[in-house]
Amino acid sequence: MTDLADSIAAIAAEAGRYAMDRWQDDFARWEKAPGNPVCEIDMALDAMLRERLMALVPDAGWLSEESVDDRARLAHDRVWVVDPIDGTRDYLRGRPGWAVSIALVEYGQPVVGVLDAPARGELWSAVAGGGACRNGETLRTGTRALLPGARVPADSLPRVDADLTPVFKPNSIALRIGMVAAGEADLVATLRWGAEWDIAAAVLLAREAGAAVTDAFGERLEFNTPSGEAFGVLATAPGIHAQAVERLSERAKAGVVR
Repeated sequence: MTDLADSIAAIAAEAGRYAMDRWQDDFARWEKAPGNPVCEIDMALDAMLRERLMALVPDAGWLSEESVDDRARLAHDRVWVVDPIDGTRDYLRGRPGWAVSIALVEYGQPVVGVLDAPARGELWSAVAGGGACRNGETLRTGTRALLPGARVPADSLPRVDADLTPVFKPNSIALRIGMVAAGEADLVATLRWGAEWDIAAAVLLAREAGAAVTDAFGERLEFNTPSGEAFGVLATAPGIHAQAVERLSERAKAGVVR
């Protein structure tokens, strides 16, 4: 599995170089839906990654933000779960908080996860049961035991969470979860329906670094589901996870209804 992870990392780095080469270019961009930007680089990377990754594991299914979902993936034991550019807003604004995100999911759980964040000079990788690293350095999550004072990547926090500490927030949710894996943040939470491709690779990184990672209700996350979605993600230092679930429970219940 380590050799496979190295091959995936090489493919992610190739995609990252292409994205960096075009970063300052004048390229087409549009909105798939209001507030949901995409650009021609997303689409080019999606095609590149699909070709490279499917050649690497031909019997895998495919789930990507920039591909029409083919439910045939549900019949596959292994599935590629890919976001060609996680954090497209930062990419379009010339900010570094974006990454190529690739996960190989097996029987509903990620077994290899890679993030390539070339604008930050970072390559993150994890193998199930084999730990997680960034630029070759082993990752360990923090040891915080009390929720008040916990560091949260956020531009601002609601009044009810004024006892938490905001820290720098990249647009990429995968990189924010990576901050928990690296001990640079203590808590990342979303309370909405979100796509599996946004979080699959980062969830494995955080798990392998020792973080507690669940959906917004504290339940186990599953991947390659029929909808390709989960309600929220909650990644924390393990000592505060139960406290975070309790604090967010009413907000999660209010938000889960579509």
